[in-house]
Amino acid sequence: MKYGSVVGVSKPVSRVALGTMIITTREYEQSCRLLDAAMKLGCSTLDTAYVYAGGESERAIGKWMKERNNREQVVVLTKGCHHNQDRKRVTPFDISADLHDSLARLQTSYVDIYLLHRDDTSVPVGPIVEALNEHHRAGRIRAFGGSNWTHERMQQANDYAKSKNLVPFTASSPNFSLAEQVNDPWGPGCVTISGPQQEGARAWYRSANMPMFAYSSLARGLLSGRVSRANFETSKQQLDDACRNAYCHEVNFQRLDRVEQLAKEKGVTVPQLSMAWIMNQPLNAFALVGAANEQELAATIAGAELKLSAEDCAWLDLKSATRAAKG
Repeated sequence: MKYGSVVGVSKPVSRVALGTMIITTREYEQSCRLLDAAMKLGCSTLDTAYVYAGGESERAIGKWMKERNNREQVVVLTKGCHHNQDRKRVTPFDISADLHDSLARLQTSYVDIYLLHRDDTSVPVGPIVEALNEHHRAGRIRAFGGSNWTHERMQQANDYAKSKNLVPFTASSPNFSLAEQVNDPWGPGCVTISGPQQEGARAWYRSANMPMFAYSSLARGLLSGRVSRANFETSKQQLDDACRNAYCHEVNFQRLDRVEQLAKEKGVTVPQLSMAWIMNQPLNAFALVGAANEQELAATIAGAELKLSAEDCAWLDLKSATRAAKG
């Protein structure tokens, strides 16, 4: 496992983080097996959220950490302030309410990385930055940032922090993968830095060297190896609506065709090559992966450590029509 760092977090942060949407107290023993396997493989960063499994993801992780007595070995990344069907929830009140609930569920006094799950661009950044700094000073969060925040809003937040001598955002979690996000997977408010239209966003991330935790890194299953252009019509029901709406488009099937070809040449799998593409980008990238078992996670970690040439990366991303022949 390769590791990176996030300003404010004293622990090494694994470059592959386990997404825990399927972790739950309702299937606790199975969840523990996956969490134990992650730690064994060096995948010590866990990605969860206030809304995952109705709170059961955080509760299961908290129970597991207490039973294993391993809190100081785990990097907990959790997210709060997701909108609900009634209103947008990016306010100082909601930050405090969600964070305190998350701490109780996780049975811990602090969160390593706390991200705001959504943004509300009608709200000025100043009160948000002030609220997060209050919790940082109290020791409840070690680092903070945004998930589904545009780079422009991130910069506004950090400009405000600098002007007030406050702690800035030091982490972000947008969508990022080889697959282009053609439509929002869950409606308005989903932020991606994938695809040719987002080069400006990626340039900002490179310049800022901002730790970027890529969600839907395998395009919610399109790059899982289970789907191809040939079998899509018979296998598409395996994919959720978010995947079909956001990623199952011709531009991504062209990428998938190339991934299949190069994976075969290199003797690796489609998801391994897709993960390698992320990790070979000139970004401070971490990948959130929703592995279902130890074997899937181990294979994904192996993929993250593969080396790809800049030429291969460009060809996979449809930036060039040809590449040098194998060998």
